Amino acid sequence: MEQTDLQRDVDDLRTKLDQFAYEYFVLDQPTASDAEYDAMMNALRRLETEHPELVTAESPTQQVGGYAKSEFGEVAHPRPLLSLSNVYNEADLNAWDQRAIRFSGVAELEYVTEPKADGLAVALTYVDGALDRAATRGNGIVGDEITANVRAVRAIPVKLRRPENFPMPETIEIRGEIYMRKSDFEGLNNRMAESGGKLFMNPRNAAAGSIRQKDPAITAQRPLRLFVYQIGYVTGAPLPATHFECLEWIRELGFTTSLDAERHASVETVWTACEAWLDRRLDLDFEIDGTVIKVDNLHLQEEIGYVARDPRWATAYKFPAMQQTTRLLDILINVGRTGTLNPLAVLEPVNIGGVTVGRATLHNEDEIARKDIRIGDAVVVQRAGDVIPQIVKVIEERRTGSEVPYQMPDACPSCGTPVHREPGVAMRYCTNATCPAQLKERIHHFISRAAMDIDGLGPNLADRFVDLGWIADVSDIYRLDWQAVAELEGLGEKSAENLQAAVEKSRNQPIWRLIHGLGIQHVGERTANLIADRFGSLASLLEASADDIADIPGIGGVVATAIHGFTVEQVNRELVASLEEVGVQTRDESVSYETGRPLSGLTLVLTGRLGSMTRPEAEEQLRKLGANVTGSVSKKTSAVIAGAEAGGKADKAQQLGVPLLDEEALALLLEGNVPAALADAATD
Repeated sequence: MEQTDLQRDVDDLRTKLDQFAYEYFVLDQPTASDAEYDAMMNALRRLETEHPELVTAESPTQQVGGYAKSEFGEVAHPRPLLSLSNVYNEADLNAWDQRAIRFSGVAELEYVTEPKADGLAVALTYVDGALDRAATRGNGIVGDEITANVRAVRAIPVKLRRPENFPMPETIEIRGEIYMRKSDFEGLNNRMAESGGKLFMNPRNAAAGSIRQKDPAITAQRPLRLFVYQIGYVTGAPLPATHFECLEWIRELGFTTSLDAERHASVETVWTACEAWLDRRLDLDFEIDGTVIKVDNLHLQEEIGYVARDPRWATAYKFPAMQQTTRLLDILINVGRTGTLNPLAVLEPVNIGGVTVGRATLHNEDEIARKDIRIGDAVVVQRAGDVIPQIVKVIEERRTGSEVPYQMPDACPSCGTPVHREPGVAMRYCTNATCPAQLKERIHHFISRAAMDIDGLGPNLADRFVDLGWIADVSDIYRLDWQAVAELEGLGEKSAENLQAAVEKSRNQPIWRLIHGLGIQHVGERTANLIADRFGSLASLLEASADDIADIPGIGGVVATAIHGFTVEQVNRELVASLEEVGVQTRDESVSYETGRPLSGLTLVLTGRLGSMTRPEAEEQLRKLGANVTGSVSKKTSAVIAGAEAGGKADKAQQLGVPLLDEEALALLLEGNVPAALADAATD
């Protein structure tokens, strides 16, 4: 057969297989039987085996195993995958609507509602129509690289369809949720039971576990699907004017979106849609945990802007939590890393929404007293999303008289130190700084995946090191005697070598991980990133005032006070010095923080579309140069930087007499040059 004929036959088979997959997974209207599909796939495999020069990355055959093992390396997201704020009732929704209107500068906003699929959030990047990279959401800033596994999922196209009514982009990031249908989940668990495998608890866990398999061939066998909800970014083609049109574009590219997405002329009909999805949730073949509400106009989305953790232009109506009744067997005390005594309910195990719950938080002793919770009580337990299960109420009519009221201990259960409770504070504290339980919790947090991510050093092994006296603070992790570790029962030389390599690797983690790992009160992953971006080093953070910290957009006064309180404590300053002494990276060389940064003292607002970069990218660079970038215009604003289609913020700037700058002026600012009109506002 001539080479041209071979190529034609291969192209024809690939086109038909892509079309059949599109009809099956996206349209849910297959025109080919499984036997026909398998016959074509086998024919294509045979041709590619005989002529390997014809194999391409986007061929359907490359979606069914046979890849190198996935390593799940971390990748940075070009634009953060932000979480959503939540509303729980109609009053919350109306209040959110008013805030969005206030930031938009318009009288009324149009919205789109969609179901919130309960799966694993991912970002898929396509370059020239072919899948280039796939990553999990992670913490929104960085995620796990799962490209090989995503290529193994038949329901996810490795090659984009050419749209009929929209342009073909050069690069496009598709955001969605990988999920498993309820019916497919049941079938998978049945097969796992027959083979003696471990069963999955619910469809979300099954989907997340399947896409994280180290062998993509296993992922290929799992019935995974993708529900797309957003375009992250695009190059080589203009974005449509509205989110609703983006969904149409996404569908034409070959993806599944909600065909029931609805447009709303105002917030008045949005609540009805939220209630409708609540009523439908149990009838669907996939799990949803809420309704997403987004401002439809993309330009107004940018005007409304973002806060540290979520966009102001979108929110999610969270469905009422699922509840079950069970019995409280006991109350245990967990000593937290800051010394708090946290009561924990031990329950008769009960299944709530597909998850077996045996423990629940009791918050504090005031909450126990307010609800009159007694050991032996029948209680209603609530589970809401990823929130720790909690006891909602006691069923008093089921009491028999044998229930026992609970008294909080007067001494720390770990070290025996008398506990302390400040007047007006709900928590009791162990004040012993060397309390083993506190130390263990601090170590657990430091080594966790969300912080320093030391692979192989889990809580149990870390506890052994503490009990042996090898670790007295987190810096001692980097002073471990590896020969002694290798001689520990249950480890061995190879395990010790792997652990040593992981510890050594963690010395060079990004400093936001180290900041998060220090366990500063109120400092999560996103706040740690904000601190790292602003100060660039722990040395600069230690010298910063509470006001300097509070100047960081997204960090309020309470959080700034807590951070500053940590940095002025001598024991914490000594810990930072100890970490530097053992070679842990405490500085990001790409960030330089000095009180005399060129844009210090300037308060800037960006509006409209920028041609040279995205607004979040510009805001980040301005902040690194010392500017305070905010989302609203006031008399305290130094200047408004207006791109194309600048709206209400530019008008307000003119009304208040605030200088308007164009992109040329922005370029000068990003070089550290302050226009003469703003020189008085900037600090030297």
